[in-house]
Amino acid sequence: MLEQGYNPKDLHFDSAGRRKLVSGITKISQAVKSTLGPRGKTVLIESKAHTHGITVTKDGVTVAKSIDLLDPVENLAVKMMKEAADRTSSTAGDGTTTAIVLTEAIVKSGIKHISDKLNGTQVLRDINKHTSNVIKALQKKSKKLTPRRLLDVATISANNDKLIGKIISQTYQAVGSDGIVTVENSQTQETYHEVTKGILVERGYTSNLFVNNQKKDECILEDVKILVVDQEINNILSIEKILKPIINSGDRLLIIGTCNNNVINTLAANVVRNGLKFCNIQPPQFGYKQNELMGDIAMSVGAKYFSEKTGDDLSLIKFEDLGHAQKVIVGKDSTVIIRSEIDNPDVSKRVEELWYQHKTSKAKHERDFVLQRIASLSGGIGVIYVGGNSDIEQKEKFDRVDDAVCAVRSALEDGILPGGGMALYNEALLLKNLAHESLEDKAAITILSEALKVPNAQILENAGLKPEGIMNDFVIPSYGYDVKNLASGDMYKMGIIDPVKVTKNALLNAVSVATTILSTNAIITLARTYETNK
Repeated sequence: MLEQGYNPKDLHFDSAGRRKLVSGITKISQAVKSTLGPRGKTVLIESKAHTHGITVTKDGVTVAKSIDLLDPVENLAVKMMKEAADRTSSTAGDGTTTAIVLTEAIVKSGIKHISDKLNGTQVLRDINKHTSNVIKALQKKSKKLTPRRLLDVATISANNDKLIGKIISQTYQAVGSDGIVTVENSQTQETYHEVTKGILVERGYTSNLFVNNQKKDECILEDVKILVVDQEINNILSIEKILKPIINSGDRLLIIGTCNNNVINTLAANVVRNGLKFCNIQPPQFGYKQNELMGDIAMSVGAKYFSEKTGDDLSLIKFEDLGHAQKVIVGKDSTVIIRSEIDNPDVSKRVEELWYQHKTSKAKHERDFVLQRIASLSGGIGVIYVGGNSDIEQKEKFDRVDDAVCAVRSALEDGILPGGGMALYNEALLLKNLAHESLEDKAAITILSEALKVPNAQILENAGLKPEGIMNDFVIPSYGYDVKNLASGDMYKMGIIDPVKVTKNALLNAVSVATTILSTNAIITLARTYETNK
């Protein structure tokens, strides 16, 4: 009987331990890399987390997340590969398969070229040094995303589905550079998009008596005043100072705030009996997100935000504290606020601050929330609804659309490069010609240059082609091979392009994980006998 708190471990050292790590890397890579490129294959996954227990996908991160291996050392390698894929996905939204392919290539090339005669630590440092130079070169060679190229990025990222590419392209062009595009499941078989020019609040009316458009089941108010408050309004007299002038002038009022039932009923009764034009919705989100969004709404419509957190007293409210919107459309579950077309320098400054916050945030959910705020303040909001003839088809299509939406967003931020792995392939050729400073530096150049050729080779292999007879051993800018149409040419002209952000993040995360694995000399795992007896 093991004493409490005693956790025996298995130890694995040197080449024996690394062999198991490489075995784990190879297994996850084989499953994921078969999806790479336009002629990549789908993967069938059995999982309790998916609809009907199965899913079919070409999404690298979905495949990677589904893999757990029995051997604990192999599974540690899998976990690290997942981290590379997940970091790439959360940062750039796409490129997860490329990250895994690169990680495997760097590890295998590293084991081959880092001998006992070399200083292994210095080799890894030199790999990181040359990686930084490759990243700088990629950024320098990037081109701005044009509307035509936007369509190409969307189409390629959606596995060459022209219809999806067109929908994504139209949505992004409609929302503008500061807009946000999200993906939702459609309630029908169709895939379509809707664009909102204004602030989208995920809250509907608190009483159906506010509805004034029975056909659409909406409350539509034009030239409307807006009260933004996060403290509960539990007495109609607490907002009497603004209700009187609104009633006297025949204005319309939207209250974004929590009202108790008595207040809601009083407002609704005045709408029905006296023809007044009021509506109330609850504040969006919860906690700190609610505070941030309410502040954004107030700033956008020119209202004072009455908040308990800042000690504001609602009894001191004045008519001038209300905001204004050109139009509000309040539905059962959501509200659209269409702002007045007046430039607000405070909004521009807030958007600038939010873009910086988005750049520095590490968690994907935080960056997505910041993007939502940016869109609400300055751009539009587009939603792509993904439909399918079955749950499995809808899930597979949803993954492709989500990847493509993220890829376009990344391309808008940092620009584009030749696709099909050609940007990395050309850097590999340039690296190979560099003069080395030492034997360690020579090994690092060899390892990285070999690895950078692998994504392109994998795309060709997935199409049933051999890289040797197709690829040049000298750099031709923008030149590459279209595996879909089996033709060589300018990648930009053929519409085969990748976002810079996706390519560079895949490389950075792959190098980070690969160098960690190559520097590992001891591996500690929970003892299997302990796990069994526990």
